Amino acid sequence: MAQLTSGGNAAFHNFHNDYAHIEDPNERRRLALAEIDKAPFGWYHVRACVVAGIGFFTDAYDIFAINLVVAMLGVVYWQSAKSKPGVLPEHSDTAIKVATSGGTVLGQVGFGILADIVGRKKMYGLELIIIIFATLAQSLSAASPAISVTGLIIFWRVLMGVGIGGDYPLSSIITSEFATTKWRGAMMGAVFAMQGIGQLSAALIALIVTSGFKESLLTAKGPSSCDGVCKVAVDKMWRVIIGFGAVPGCIALYYRLTIPETPRYTFDVARDVEKAGEDTKAYIQGKAEGRPDEVRRVTVIADSEGRLETPKASFKDFVRHYSQWRYGKVLLGTAGSWFFLDVAFYGLGLNNSIILGAIGYSKGNSMYEIFRRNAVGNLILVCAGAIPGYWVTVATVDTIGRKPIQLMGFAMLTILFVIIGFAYNKLLKHNGALLALYVLAQFFFNFGPNATTFIVPGECFPTRYRSTSHGISAASGKVGAIIAQVVFGPLRTRGAPPGSSASPWLNHVMEIFALFMLCGIFTTLLIPETKRKTLEELAGEVPGTANYDPGSRSAAYKSGSDHDSGSGEKAV
Repeated sequence: MAQLTSGGNAAFHNFHNDYAHIEDPNERRRLALAEIDKAPFGWYHVRACVVAGIGFFTDAYDIFAINLVVAMLGVVYWQSAKSKPGVLPEHSDTAIKVATSGGTVLGQVGFGILADIVGRKKMYGLELIIIIFATLAQSLSAASPAISVTGLIIFWRVLMGVGIGGDYPLSSIITSEFATTKWRGAMMGAVFAMQGIGQLSAALIALIVTSGFKESLLTAKGPSSCDGVCKVAVDKMWRVIIGFGAVPGCIALYYRLTIPETPRYTFDVARDVEKAGEDTKAYIQGKAEGRPDEVRRVTVIADSEGRLETPKASFKDFVRHYSQWRYGKVLLGTAGSWFFLDVAFYGLGLNNSIILGAIGYSKGNSMYEIFRRNAVGNLILVCAGAIPGYWVTVATVDTIGRKPIQLMGFAMLTILFVIIGFAYNKLLKHNGALLALYVLAQFFFNFGPNATTFIVPGECFPTRYRSTSHGISAASGKVGAIIAQVVFGPLRTRGAPPGSSASPWLNHVMEIFALFMLCGIFTTLLIPETKRKTLEELAGEVPGTANYDPGSRSAAYKSGSDHDSGSGEKAV
């Protein structure tokens, strides 16, 4: 029997003493995780959502802000260009935007693997430090005789992308592993919905700094004539917009660095039963981490070795696990769905300038009007479709379910892209219709696969490979985003006269996106419904459930069980 500990009251229950008399480590694991799964929704859940959500706020802010900043970079650094003075060249524009996605792929896979090897706690916060450092470095960058500003910003945005990529698997699985089963989808959805708030904030900050430098901006009618005080003002503006992205991260950094390790990781990967039980108690009490008796801890670790049911993580076990179709198809489904989604999600951004023109927010009579209308137009687009979609998902994902929302979203997006693609030329004559379709597409992206492709990979894989699998799935999506920006971006201008900004092939690009959305329907059929199921049930570790897989028990445990059974004794 484990040694009893002092402390505990009505507000802070001593869970350790509840299980101290239980010697079987598997039973202690089951009971401790049940406390997390069945805990009533409380402030510690809200705190977990906010701390994780701040990361996605920062991620979305940094990615969205660059769309507003590239126009400012052109004004500051391309005034002397022979062709289109004051406008960033298209290849530089694409390179700056793709740099973040490239770094994100590296961060998603790298941090995903490391979080399964060394632990969630040790990695959480590191990715935010990278984001903060790279963001501040961008805002202080300037051209020199040795290197262009484009090269500097690309370098820092690749590094920032690594941090942003790391935030995807870490925030998802930490929220998932600490969440109550009943509201796990809503908690993960709320974390992801902070992307919409980040986009909104980027447009708001752009609008504020534009208003702040109004008098200087009014001195120039367009990018080519923005010199003197106007140029200095624009140079200050883009640095403020980029630099502000580091502020929320600085606020959340302390809380990330002081979270306890997730009990599921401590049980299943670190295999430290005593520490996991204390961390469960610490999380519910709002403390940084549990502090078990070290002598007792070492004794229990030695005693539990070979008795825990969950297999040890290894490359051989990883291959064995995913070589089974029942598990391999799930990884294929999550990764494939995210890939198909992001091709069209980022590709829809190709329409932004046309949509802004349709609602009268694309041009102006001065630099002030141009920047102001661009910021206000983006505010309208974010508020009209993206933000409502995110929060409708939060409200319904635990009642409707993940899989139905994702299927419905892909189906609606297939229909919308077919309409936009095949009726594109007619829609150009009816701005209101094109705007309505764009807003609907944004809504069903976010009340659909954009949210669920983030949620499901954080739930449906075993703890020992959950972070790696989420990282692989998310990286597949970012590969799709790179394809959308590098391949479909230039493809839309096919057949346009040299120097023209026309997009004669944009209608065909939208038709191709419809095909990608149709493919997303089929990959969605490969994923399980995770609503109101525990993570252990989804991993096939709970006997008597539909997902149960006897192979999910470790070889050592099965060997011990078989031996005990053969001796006529009950296995413990």
